[in-house]
Amino acid sequence: MAALGDLSRFREAFYQRLTVRADGLFELADAVLCADGPVTSLVELSLEPEHRRGHGSLYDSPNQGRIDIGRFRNVMARQSIPRGDGGRIVLGIDVSHWLRPDANTSPERLFCHTCARGKGQAQMIPGRPYSLVAALERGRSSWTAMLDVQQVRPADDHTDLAATQLRAVIDARCRDRRDRRRPR
Repeated sequence: MAALGDLSRFREAFYQRLTVRADGLFELADAVLCADGPVTSLVELSLEPEHRRGHGSLYDSPNQGRIDIGRFRNVMARQSIPRGDGGRIVLGIDVSHWLRPDANTSPERLFCHTCARGKGQAQMIPGRPYSLVAALERGRSSWTAMLDVQQVRPADDHTDLAATQLRAVIDARCRDRRDRRRPR
């Protein structure tokens, strides 16, 4: 029951961060999450039972809809996260690349280093790197709780960006803890 309550609160907070075309974006997100397999086109989502809107909304929502990223980042940072021994939180940070080999003229794209099989086979491919902060599970598990994601821009220093992200996540956790202590 606690997990269901957490999910319900997260869904409500997510919806509140949708500023334009909120209903359409929310149903689109539900359709993506409830689809049986990988989503390869928007048209497929119109067939999902969770998408109850008209066909026009399917394209209008992603084109015109908006998410308040700053406020949503706070929601992500405040979600319940796994704790290790002694209640300790273990955070991991990594830069992952979204390769876009056909996007040579995409704005703010960078060349991403990729490893290939064999010695000396590394390549530089156009793409967009993203810096991810996650809370790690105990033991040998691949499950993580994503707390923050930011695109790495050409002028960004990876270390400075990681430090800024970690500070923001920790500040949000501390604010949330203070808010929970206040009497209502």
